[in-house]
Amino acid sequence: MEKGPFSVEWLAQSSRGGAREMPGESRPVPRWVPPQTPPSVPAESPRQREAAERRSPGHEAGRSRTKFSAAQLQELERSFREQRYIGAGEKRRLAAVLNLSQSQIKTWFQNRRMKFKRQTQDAR
Repeated sequence: MEKGPFSVEWLAQSSRGGAREMPGESRPVPRWVPPQTPPSVPAESPRQREAAERRSPGHEAGRSRTKFSAAQLQELERSFREQRYIGAGEKRRLAAVLNLSQSQIKTWFQNRRMKFKRQTQDAR
């Protein structure tokens, strides 16, 4: 004799995963669960994860952060006050005078413009 839905036997079967479907009903589709990282992979510290997220794809460990001297900063700031966008000639001159690469000068000006933008936005 077939036991009807929600009988003790039918419920016992369903708790063991062997329940029969009721007519006109379908079983729920199992939810996708993301795979877990295998335990053999060492966990990164939060600081390492943040650094990896900031790094652009394809960029491995490159040049370390340049620490500008007080004299270099003073000259860069003076030049920035005169003109926020640096020309090729001024970039070459500053690079030679400050013993920096033209790329470092260009990057400093880009970063300084962003700092200036943040400061002017915060002042509002």
